[in-house]
Amino acid sequence: MFVLDSHCDTPSQILRLRDIRLDNGYAHVDLPKLRRGGVDGVFFALYVPASLDDDPVRAKEYAYRLLEGVRSSLEAESGAVITSSCAQAFENKEKGRLSVFLGLENGSPIGGSLEEIQNFYDAGVRYITLCHTGNNQICDSCSQSTARWNGLSPFGKEVVAQMNRIGMMVDVSHLSDGGFYDVADMARRNGKPFVASHSNSREMCNHPRNMSDHMIHTLAECGGVMGLNLAPHFLSQTESSNGYSRVEDMVRHVLHIRNVGGSEVLAIGSDFDGIEGRLEISKPTEFEKLWDALSKQGIPESEMDKMWQLNALRVFKDIL
Repeated sequence: MFVLDSHCDTPSQILRLRDIRLDNGYAHVDLPKLRRGGVDGVFFALYVPASLDDDPVRAKEYAYRLLEGVRSSLEAESGAVITSSCAQAFENKEKGRLSVFLGLENGSPIGGSLEEIQNFYDAGVRYITLCHTGNNQICDSCSQSTARWNGLSPFGKEVVAQMNRIGMMVDVSHLSDGGFYDVADMARRNGKPFVASHSNSREMCNHPRNMSDHMIHTLAECGGVMGLNLAPHFLSQTESSNGYSRVEDMVRHVLHIRNVGGSEVLAIGSDFDGIEGRLEISKPTEFEKLWDALSKQGIPESEMDKMWQLNALRVFKDIL
């Protein structure tokens, strides 16, 4: 089995001078924890804060600092490599290596240049989360009460089209509802699935970062996947951002998403190293807690295999 986590904010921890080659008690993710957890592939998100949205030069510099931090952390580590394709990932697994994919969380570093998308692709980035907590030049964020574009901007539609052309995944986590449906319309026209790398069910927890049933159904119709986010306040309305993340709440979301979108839409996008609180699953070695809880709910192992890796790999193969 190939185990894949579609979203971790570990590059931000690397920037704080944490050595991910060593087991440490500060970060959720490091290479020893990933290996002990049986993880074969992980997306490290190059998170660029919304405070840099109006300064694309600084935003790009910050993104490349994160990228170089990942590269320098791995260059002396033969057991983990930056990976650009599914074929390479399976080859890595055969050789006992961990595949580290790169995502860009927040599209502001591309500024107003489609060429920058190609530059990030050439540097190894394989998905872009179009925005974070602020409206940027590409789209509106779900975190903003006032819309700037009512979805994707005209330039944002060019961005999505360019990503479809070169084989880069469009990530709609953090995107406004209007932006989500703009991406979905383009996905239908272009025949390209898209992803919500770390998003949950709004029906189970009414938070704008989560997806409505109609959005989940639409994502599934387009052949996409959504990664289960372990953040407390995206799992339960009774919890704050530093509250308690319970396996029982994760199970509620998984069962509901499965009922709405089918088993093909489920994936794991933990948001490790980007979330706080008391986490019942606080590191990759504890994913088995969710596996066991879903098994007790009667979910067949074949479906959990899809959630743990097959669904995400299917989409990656279709796009990368």
